[in-house]
Amino acid sequence: MLRTIQGTTLPALGYGTWELVGDDTFPGVTAALELGYRHIDTAQAYGNEAAVGQALTASGLDRDDVFLTTKIWNDNITPQGIRSSTYESLSKLETDHVDLLLLHWPVHLDQLEQNLEALTDLVEAGATRHIGVSNFTEDQLRTALEIAPLFCLQVEHHAYLAQDELRDLCAENDMLFTAYSPLARGELLSDPAVVAIAEERDATPAQVLLRGILDEGEHVAVIPKATARERIEENLGALHVGLHEGDRDALASLDRHLRKVDPPFAPDWE
Repeated sequence: MLRTIQGTTLPALGYGTWELVGDDTFPGVTAALELGYRHIDTAQAYGNEAAVGQALTASGLDRDDVFLTTKIWNDNITPQGIRSSTYESLSKLETDHVDLLLLHWPVHLDQLEQNLEALTDLVEAGATRHIGVSNFTEDQLRTALEIAPLFCLQVEHHAYLAQDELRDLCAENDMLFTAYSPLARGELLSDPAVVAIAEERDATPAQVLLRGILDEGEHVAVIPKATARERIEENLGALHVGLHEGDRDALASLDRHLRKVDPPFAPDWE
């Protein structure tokens, strides 16, 4: 399943590496690539860019065959920090460019114009093909879009946390809307409604949840994390699950505005 955003085509289902550390990262990314994932997400804060880069290099895949995302950590979100830390990330990732470079959190918003300009300069320099933001609110995203053309918004999104307004705003601006923590950090896997749909569709709860997000629109991507090869393969199987309209309605009814990811500061998300 592919998405075409602003003329760029990429896989809708990616492999997330948040909380993959130590010996888990290289085999995890290697298994994902062997199984057919061609969309990999990492970040400076994850501490695993080097292992991701090693796995990409070891795979023997052509660099242009993999859509690669990384994110600028909060301590580096200044014009100079963005530039210097990006090239450090590229060195760790063993590549001369990433496909997508994101501001990880909405910090230093009083310098947003300068920081987005620094990201734009990196596009012109060939260090990244696209830029975007992560964890921005609707108002913050609208402000950012007045400053620079953005390719992607990445946010926590799952059946317990609907992000309809943000998703619609991305669609209006031909932006990718990428969902992280799509299983609500595992809490949704035992939800009775999800389990019932999974049994009805001969799928696993994880596959139902991922497919439900993928069915939300042509601008939506999802990046589940998994460590074990069988789980990585299971998530990929979401592409072959067929949900009915009633299934999607049942998943939508689970929304309870529940966030499962603790931000590194106290943002005003209300």
